[in-house]
Amino acid sequence: MAKQKNRFKAVIENQECTIISKESPEHMKMVTELVNEQLEEIKRMSIETDNEQAAILLAINAVSDQFKKQEELMELKDENEALYKKAVQAAELENRMQRIEQVEQEAKKVLEKQGRKDTQINNHLQAQQILNENRKQDIQQKVSQG
Repeated sequence: MAKQKNRFKAVIENQECTIISKESPEHMKMVTELVNEQLEEIKRMSIETDNEQAAILLAINAVSDQFKKQEELMELKDENEALYKKAVQAAELENRMQRIEQVEQEAKKVLEKQGRKDTQINNHLQAQQILNENRKQDIQQKVSQG
């Protein structure tokens, strides 16, 4: 749902102005207070600065801060994307590990069924070979019976 535009009466540097914004009155009050504080600070730092010059300096500072925040946001998005890719890779590795463990468990069951409990499985390739050999034997038995 789109936010409704609100009128907000602000006093900036003793001048009243009306701001039209979709932000809440509380938000605009905080913004107005911050603008007044920053204008006062700029004028304290440079006594000969008039209101217009202070407003220009404040605008430059605000835009500079906005650029910095946008850069930070882009860096965080890039970091988030990299972390997401790592998480996907980790999940893929976890799935592979689970599949390898399943293959090894199946191979152990085949060995037990064949009475070869003492045979040790050293790696997943050996486990897969045991399963392949067992399937091959099952197929040969079916063909010879058929």
